Amino acid sequence: MSSAWTDVAWRREALGWVDDQLRRLGRPRVGAVAQPHVRPWSTVLTVPTATGPVWFKAAGPGTAYEARLLRELAVWGTRMILEPLAVEPDRGWLLFPDGGTRLRDRLAGAAGVAEWRRVLPAYAEVQRGLARRAGELVELGVPDLRPGSMPGLFARLVDEPVAGLAESDRGRLRALLPDYSRWCAELASSGIAPSLQHDDLHDGNVFSGPAGDGAADRDRIFDWGDAVVAHPFGTLLATLRSIASRDATLGRSELTRLRDAYLEPWTTDQPRPALNETVRTALRVGAVGRAFAWERALSGVPPEAHGDYAGAVGEWLLELFEPTVI
Repeated sequence: MSSAWTDVAWRREALGWVDDQLRRLGRPRVGAVAQPHVRPWSTVLTVPTATGPVWFKAAGPGTAYEARLLRELAVWGTRMILEPLAVEPDRGWLLFPDGGTRLRDRLAGAAGVAEWRRVLPAYAEVQRGLARRAGELVELGVPDLRPGSMPGLFARLVDEPVAGLAESDRGRLRALLPDYSRWCAELASSGIAPSLQHDDLHDGNVFSGPAGDGAADRDRIFDWGDAVVAHPFGTLLATLRSIASRDATLGRSELTRLRDAYLEPWTTDQPRPALNETVRTALRVGAVGRAFAWERALSGVPPEAHGDYAGAVGEWLLELFEPTVI
């Protein structure tokens, strides 16, 4: 869909909606619009106003549920989100205020262990609070990747053309299905309820408050286009891999401490050794969740437009044969 995002007629329609919302908010546009982000699955426009820039996001069909999700999270008073100024749920359009400085920019290439030790437990509390709304989230269209649904979804995805797998790899993955089903059953019986799981939580998707007292109150997580209803611990798959990629010298012990910081809110419910074991299982299961994220992102995108992302679905499925990050 990337060519559609730059189509003159589409931009005219999108900016017409943006201008209508800005007039309603008393913040008319005052300058030229930029389009800094164009991907097959989404695009972002930056729109200058007299009181600062606003950000417009449009999503393709596979991730358009983000608009409905953000609208409801705002209604529920959910912490750590960037509340939209306006939402067009039928078209997957969102208008946001400026969120400030991304954690990635604040860190300037560093891993940010201290910052993540602040962000992760606060995010875990958000997940704990939303667990009771898992059914409502699924009704909104957030993909249902709860443990009980995963074996059937995995079996289907292995045979999908978008996975781009060699027949030998399909055979290996099919042979893994009994083990995968067992891992999912372990998650389902772990005593940790499914909840909203961002599934792409890294330093580029966090607006970070400055260091000091109250910084956690100014952290905001954005880009919920990969979000699913799933076992919450699977979120660590993308997060810990991203952190490790920032610093090749970062050892397993530092990643384990970040895992422990994330798990701290759950220690009131279960002993830490049980939680640690559940994390290891969730990371295994989560590789298939990441494969599904790419399938959704590429939904509606012609194969010839997949570009560098063409192999992403199959690559994540094959991660099942690799050791987990912790």
